[in-house]
Parts: sequence; C-alpha cells; structure tokens
Amino acid sequence: MTEANGFDISNLDKKDAFADAYQGAGGQQVEKVHIRLQQRNRRKCILTVTGLADDLDLKKICKALKKNFKCNGAVVKDDDWGEVIQLQGDHRQGVVQFLVENEICPREILVVHGH
Repeated sequence: MTEANGFDISNLDKKDAFADAYQGAGGQQVEKVHIRLQQRNRRKCILTVTGLADDLDLKKICKALKKNFKCNGAVVKDDDWGEVIQLQGDHRQGVVQFLVENEICPREILVVHGH
C-alpha cells in the first residue's frame, strides 16, 4: 500500500490485534474468570472467584460450591471486581473442575492464580 523509505507499512493500520482473542462464540466480549488464593494468616487462606457473568446467580453457585467442598463461603460486593465468591481453603483445582463440568464457563477463560 503506502511506502515509506522503501518499506511497506500496510500492516500498521489501526486495528486491534487482540480483538479475536477477546471475542466469544457469539461475537460477544469475553472477560477472564480469575481464581485467586489469598493468604489470610499463617495457616488459613481464602479463595476468590471474580469475573463471572452478571446473569449468573452467584448465590446458588456459592451454595453448591460450599456443599461440594464442605467449606464456608460468601458472595461479597467489591467496588473494583463487582460480586466476588469467597471460599475458605485452597480449592483451586476443584473450583475449576466444578465450573467447567457444570458449564458455567469454558476452561479457556479460567485463569488460576496463587502459589
């Protein structure tokens, strides 16, 4: 297309290079679901799940997770993250498996943080 000093600069169009990576199956914008482990004190830790879709009933998901992992938990409103699911204990791999098996979110958008 346009040449500057003998080089083709057609690939410098203003286009979002990562637009395809953030598109869902229906062409919707998809955010990642983050699963984080936060150390509370020396032996205790809290697992947080952020980024779940707004149309999901987080209280029902939290109740099922609590029953499945036999731990306590709550849905907390956060200014930055919105509604966050908190669980006591390290259940990162179990939560990933639960979310994928129950088709709450696909494995590709889950990001596991922590140790």
